[in-house]
Amino acid sequence: MYLILVILAIVVCVLLGMIVLIQNPKGGGLTSNFSSSSQLMGVQKTGDFLEKGTWILAISLMVISLAINISVKTGSAKNENPELQKTINKASAPSGSATSPGTPISIPAKGAKK
Repeated sequence: MYLILVILAIVVCVLLGMIVLIQNPKGGGLTSNFSSSSQLMGVQKTGDFLEKGTWILAISLMVISLAINISVKTGSAKNENPELQKTINKASAPSGSATSPGTPISIPAKGAKK
C-alpha cells in the first residue's frame, strides 16, 4: 500500500509540475496560442481547465501525503535479539573517563613553573 501511494504521489507531482509550467503567470500561457476563431475549448475555458487541474492535483497531493503518513507504521519496534539489544545499550551508555563533562580542567598559567 505504501509503495502504491508513493508512486501515485510521484505521478501527481509530475503532472502538477507540467500543468504549472504550461501556465503563464500573467494569464497567457497555453491560452495565448489559441488566437484563431476555431478554438477547441476557447481561451477562457482553457484557463479555467488549467486552474481547476492545478487545484485538483494540489489537493490530491496533500491527501496522498497524509495517507502516506498514516500508512507508515510509527514507533520503534521492540528488538527481539537480546544480544543486539545488549550491544546497543552498551554503546549508548556513557563511558567512564577520567573527567566528566562538568569537571573543570585546570590549565597552568603563563610563566608558572611545574
